[in-house]
Amino acid sequence: MNIIVCLKQVPDTNEVRINQETGTLIRDGVPSIINPDDKNALEAALQIKDEKGGKVTVISMGPPQAKDALREALAMGADEAILISDRAFGGSDTWATATIIAAAIEKTKNYDIVLCGRQAIDGDTAQVGPEIAEFLGVPQITYAKEIKLNKEKVTVTRFTETGDYIIEAKLPVLLTAIKELNTPRYPSVKGIFKYYAPESDEITVWSFNDLEVDPTQIGLKGSPTNVFKSFVPTKSKTAEIIDGISGKEKAAILVNKLADLKLI
Repeated sequence: MNIIVCLKQVPDTNEVRINQETGTLIRDGVPSIINPDDKNALEAALQIKDEKGGKVTVISMGPPQAKDALREALAMGADEAILISDRAFGGSDTWATATIIAAAIEKTKNYDIVLCGRQAIDGDTAQVGPEIAEFLGVPQITYAKEIKLNKEKVTVTRFTETGDYIIEAKLPVLLTAIKELNTPRYPSVKGIFKYYAPESDEITVWSFNDLEVDPTQIGLKGSPTNVFKSFVPTKSKTAEIIDGISGKEKAAILVNKLADLKLI
């Protein structure tokens, strides 16, 4: 059983700040973490490995600092880590990113399950996982809250706002994980000492020249969508004191105001 997990290193959204003049994220001094849903995907892969055996490979696309996320994944129990990094990939939207990651997955030549997080907390598009499945030409099941393997098939409980669905698919398949799927484990002490050591060199780096991708389909120029502006919504609060002789009169005034606003 060969399982590939797609991870993204993202800024901790509790610390995100926006440059009001440029509308871009201020990343300096902001801690980076593994995208939370991607951690659930990794935990699912590790649980399958614990039960069925096999190999877990983690893939991330990003700058060299994304190696930190991959080291954490290795310390948690992944067997191999691959970083896709090249200036040619800069500015890629979800389409271009999925194109690149799919090419990397195909380069591994052998996979049964691809696991991704539902969405990244810095973009919230939930598009990359499904797009990877389309580029690979494999079935996909998104929003997985339970996964069961049976020989050459996978049975997934898929969460939706209207209820859960039980879906079955043949391998290979791509699944996207949600937080309800599991609770990610902590890195092991042994793994921390092994993969965070200064001399550790356990991460493979692939650049543009290592992948079979069309240069017109990647990077900023190859992206059909662009983010032109990011901003923090302005929050404003107003309060009104309701006067009246008695509590009953004040309540009546409040009800009338809520009715005028069509809130009741």
